[in-house]
Amino acid sequence: MKRILITGMNSYIGTSFKKYMDQFSDDYQIDVITLKDDTWKKKDFSSYDSIFHVAGIAHADVSHVNEETKQLYYQVNRDLAVDTATKYKQDLNGKKGQFIYMSSIIIYGEETNINKKRVITSETTPNPSNFYGDSKLQAEIGLNPLNTEKFHIAILRPPMIYGPGSKGNYQQLVKLANKLPIFPDIPNERSMLHIDKLCQFVKERVDQQDSGIFFPQNDKYVRTSHMVRDIAKANGKTIYLFSWMNWAIRLLGFTPGKIGRLTNKAFGNLVYEKKEVVRGKCQ
Repeated sequence: MKRILITGMNSYIGTSFKKYMDQFSDDYQIDVITLKDDTWKKKDFSSYDSIFHVAGIAHADVSHVNEETKQLYYQVNRDLAVDTATKYKQDLNGKKGQFIYMSSIIIYGEETNINKKRVITSETTPNPSNFYGDSKLQAEIGLNPLNTEKFHIAILRPPMIYGPGSKGNYQQLVKLANKLPIFPDIPNERSMLHIDKLCQFVKERVDQQDSGIFFPQNDKYVRTSHMVRDIAKANGKTIYLFSWMNWAIRLLGFTPGKIGRLTNKAFGNLVYEKKEVVRGKCQ
């Protein structure tokens, strides 16, 4: 039986993974721990085959925060991750173990464009556009030296994660789908990841006990308008897609300021190349 410890009590990803793994309860023992206080420092991690680290501060409105809040992002997303992995390695005392860290596509910056396809490959250099993305990247850099032949660091850089109960940008699409009768049918492409596919991917990492940098995503790219349409349908609503104003919406993508920013965020193109696994050290 493999033993897995999830760090991050009540997190969406951690809770979803634990629920997903219930179907394999004969072969896996899943424990969950909070890192919000210092009690975790007294816990012995040596009995776990893998630690799935999902504790962290999620993406917020990065334009309206003070310096103290920025430092909190680094303390939680970077320092806490490195400290947890370091303690795990020390507790193992030479035994094999695997630390799985949830990073994000955000480390490449938030740049998207309705008029240009942006493809991230294994050779793309991370370039965070804000402190949130940088805190994730700095965690990767801090974890990298801990990786050895016996202690494996697996870094996951997923795109937008969605599914029942998910938050963040996905909820913005849900609101649009529930309110709007029509929606522009812009043929854009986005890499996204359903929560069930992520859970399956994490299980595979545990089974393989491998290390490296991983780019999990859905088998197919997602068009924003199609996702909005499907969300509306799932909620018993009908939303009509139109394309006759696409030229005007594309022009909005060139508009400076908030309008252009929102247009590119909603209909921009941002994809990973069709490749899930990259082994090696973080850049």
